Amino acid sequence: MTQELVEETNQLHEMSDFSDLLERLHAISPVLKANGEANEAGRQLTDEVTAALHESGIFRLGIPRSVGGYEASPRQVIEAIETVAYADASAGWVVMALQMITGTTAAYLGAEAIGTIFPDGGYSLIAGQGTRMGKATEVEGGYRLTGSWSFASGMPEASWIHTAAIVEETGGALIFTLPKEQATLIDNWDVMGLKATGSIDYVCEDVFVPTAFTYTATTMEPLNGGALYKMGLANMSGINHAGWALGVARRLLDEMRELAQKKTGSPGAGVDTEQYYAEYAQAEAKLRSARAFVFEVWSGNEVTLGRGEKLTREQETLTRLALNNATWSAHDVCMTVYKWAATAALRSGDLQRFFRDMHAGTQHVTSGPVVLQNCGKVLTGLAEDSQWSYFNLVKK
Repeated sequence: MTQELVEETNQLHEMSDFSDLLERLHAISPVLKANGEANEAGRQLTDEVTAALHESGIFRLGIPRSVGGYEASPRQVIEAIETVAYADASAGWVVMALQMITGTTAAYLGAEAIGTIFPDGGYSLIAGQGTRMGKATEVEGGYRLTGSWSFASGMPEASWIHTAAIVEETGGALIFTLPKEQATLIDNWDVMGLKATGSIDYVCEDVFVPTAFTYTATTMEPLNGGALYKMGLANMSGINHAGWALGVARRLLDEMRELAQKKTGSPGAGVDTEQYYAEYAQAEAKLRSARAFVFEVWSGNEVTLGRGEKLTREQETLTRLALNNATWSAHDVCMTVYKWAATAALRSGDLQRFFRDMHAGTQHVTSGPVVLQNCGKVLTGLAEDSQWSYFNLVKK
């Protein structure tokens, strides 16, 4: 990258509002850490954590400035999510989902919907699922929506739902935004990890949604906000999941470092072996390398977006590859920590919870094996007639 481009992208990364936000996030980190077990017990974030997050302003991160948000750059979003996930993985996941869905809704809906969901510079949190498709039929003034969806992370904290469906008359996919009370919520979040995210299922049966509260699922043309939103939903998702994985892995390594300092000198301590030293160093290098790759990719993406251009296919490919690499590098770090923490990782506490949360996070579609395969197909030059649609390659 030329010096001119370096200076341009660094300017994009500077924002006094963001510096203040990071300070507030660090200030509430003790609250997030202290509530980790209580969050899990209730299968959603505690009222104390939810209040602290609202007061920090984190949910405004992805909302366009014209709608009262920060309209933060991709690298700023990564750093903010990383900070919350470091304190508590479930809190980081909830913030990741809610701020992205709320922000993109604010970008892609028009004035009528904005006036309802974001009145007088305020905001309503929006949760839901955009990969599984329901079905919708056209009626006067809007659509009738029917379907069932899973993994609605942050639903307990939300008041609106964002969900995807295929319109039967056109075959096109739309995103529908509707009040939460119009859906049937299914309290079934009984899982191994990320227990506090409230990622429940929900069902809609012939629910009317006005046209003003819909937008094309694959749109890259925002009605509010700047060039950031020309990436579309899939790339926005990649930003957030990368930040989450990096934050969780960093916390695990730091927990291992503290544990090793407590165990050192005891009889037969594994942390006093040359092998432990080497593997900890490798884990540190793997995490730092993955983080550097993510920030390198998004630094270049920010320059492209700042020029008013859309990401190239190669940039979209590297965006998905950097996320996949961050997720699975974080998983490798997690396994190294688990190995050397020994029985300490089996007991209730931060290490065990973060271990389970990391394994739940790797199961998300954004970091699945098919995405990695498709990245390789593009990069090796064997997909010249294809383009990205969400996390799949489709014929042009």
